[in-house]
Amino acid sequence: MDKKITGCIVTYNNIATIDNALGSLLKCTEVPFTLYVVDNGSTDGTVEHIEKNYPEVVLVKSGGNIGFGAGHNYILDRLDSDYHAIINPDIIVRDDVIAKLAEFLNNNGDIGMASPEIRFPDGRIQILGKLNPNPVYLVASRLRGNKPGKILRKYAMLDRDLSVPTDIENATGCFMFIRTKLFKEIGGFDKRYFMYFEDGDLTREVNQRSRVVYYPGATVYHEWGRESKKNFKLKLIQIQSMMNYFKKWGLK
Repeated sequence: MDKKITGCIVTYNNIATIDNALGSLLKCTEVPFTLYVVDNGSTDGTVEHIEKNYPEVVLVKSGGNIGFGAGHNYILDRLDSDYHAIINPDIIVRDDVIAKLAEFLNNNGDIGMASPEIRFPDGRIQILGKLNPNPVYLVASRLRGNKPGKILRKYAMLDRDLSVPTDIENATGCFMFIRTKLFKEIGGFDKRYFMYFEDGDLTREVNQRSRVVYYPGATVYHEWGRESKKNFKLKLIQIQSMMNYFKKWGLK
């Protein structure tokens, strides 16, 4: 493949998951691929571990916990690729997902960003919103039980045929694959979000210029912890981001 591909993982005290992410990406990616890690001031040994064990990675230190979106934006000016992957530190790949997504965008010039199928490490599909967030959808997602109800099914588009590429309004930030030129034109992630909702915001920005498509031909595995349900500080950050999102985009 003659396309240049980059990727970025933003870390903050991710020593518990970073081996799975970096190890699987470096092992499975066969196309030329430059992987950045932007560390937001980890104190758990993440930086030292990466420096010692992953010389192939371009490690960048932001100098402090500047947030998810700002961490990814930190290297925006360095990117000289055709395609760019936005990757969580708790992602695992089991095949060359990067090549699959690059080929998909190669073959579909009208698509600006692709979102792969996302599963738990045990193979269960993750139920994630694919329509624009609104308060009703978010409450249904927060109160989900063992089986998704009617509202959550609609939000996650579970009654659609997701075995084929499908246009979506909302892509999860745990793994996004975007045309680098488009990412730069947008200006990266919106600075008003420290964490949470920046992915839905970016999806809307892309959809105003191009298409965002869910692509089931590529699968990643996400060790999803839903930390905002356990951590009060993160819950407050999530609420503030939600308010920023609806102030910008409205409730529709």
